[in-house]
Amino acid sequence: MLQNWLGQGQKHESDKDKDKVGLGPSRRPLIGLALGGGAARGFAHIGILRALLERNIVPDVVVGTSIGAAVGGAYVTGHLDTFEEWARGLQPRNVLGYLDIQLNGSGLIGGAKLAAQLDQSIGRRLIEELPAKFAAIATEVSTGHEIWLTHGRLVEALRASYALPGIFSPVRIGDRWLVDGALVNPVPVSAARALGAEIVIAVNLNADNFGHGGTISAFGTPPDAPEEQASPAPPPKSGIGKFFSAERTMKREFFGSVNRPGISTVMVEAFNIMQDRITRARLAGDPPDVLISPRVTKIGWFDFHRAEETIAHGRRAAERALESIEEAIAILAPGHAALENKEGSDPTTGRIEKAAE
Repeated sequence: MLQNWLGQGQKHESDKDKDKVGLGPSRRPLIGLALGGGAARGFAHIGILRALLERNIVPDVVVGTSIGAAVGGAYVTGHLDTFEEWARGLQPRNVLGYLDIQLNGSGLIGGAKLAAQLDQSIGRRLIEELPAKFAAIATEVSTGHEIWLTHGRLVEALRASYALPGIFSPVRIGDRWLVDGALVNPVPVSAARALGAEIVIAVNLNADNFGHGGTISAFGTPPDAPEEQASPAPPPKSGIGKFFSAERTMKREFFGSVNRPGISTVMVEAFNIMQDRITRARLAGDPPDVLISPRVTKIGWFDFHRAEETIAHGRRAAERALESIEEAIAILAPGHAALENKEGSDPTTGRIEKAAE
């Protein structure tokens, strides 16, 4: 079946004309899907894919950054159902079970447990053997190069693409140490076009940060503000109380308190600010044909247990954009759009998933 999908099998002439991609009045344009990063918010990509496939809008090119690469990888391997089932089953307690905390490495989380789950959900696949063009975006630590992972082991590419600096350890592929691709290209429209997409549908998970990223032009220390003083050291404890005191101190420093942000909050929010600014610049320079922006700001970066809600947000956002996508296809290939409407379509999970089975 995969051979037939790629157009390498024997077909009737009418079938060849229908499935032929490229510009032309009766040809199906190549559709690219650029899935942006955003940690737990990325489960919205699942709902977006479901809505597109139900309208027979099947991506030929899939590129992703961070969580976008993970969801895109699940889709092109034909395991979106398995990935979605796993995501919907996540609860706060078992989310913590995937965090192999380490204090002697280059990241707080090793990532081996999550990689094992990806192996189980997606399988050991090579990118070059996938039924659609695929790329995961990563960043080289030493040079800042934008790296497009287009061949080799898929799970390793996904690990590199979502390796949030300071949180996950960098991933070594070849002779390069790689981290999260959102450092350089949070919504990889350029990669989708370079891989041949004629219509690019992009998903930005951070578009509704209203009230963020502005400029406060006049600010300083209030004249009546007291000088900040260091907190007095707590009295020393002995016995087993010494252990629990150190543990509480570590948690307070990591997670913060009401009056002071912790290490994790500062790292994630700093990354979020940077990603938002880079996304704005990249999309302004190379805008997609259609931009889908799920309203997921209220979903925290680590709210992986809210998959059902996040998936629903993605579906609604895609449904709002369906008319614009179909208009773009009709403008580029009006003959093909008319043929699809005449013959009808089967709203299944998509050609790629069928081919991979």
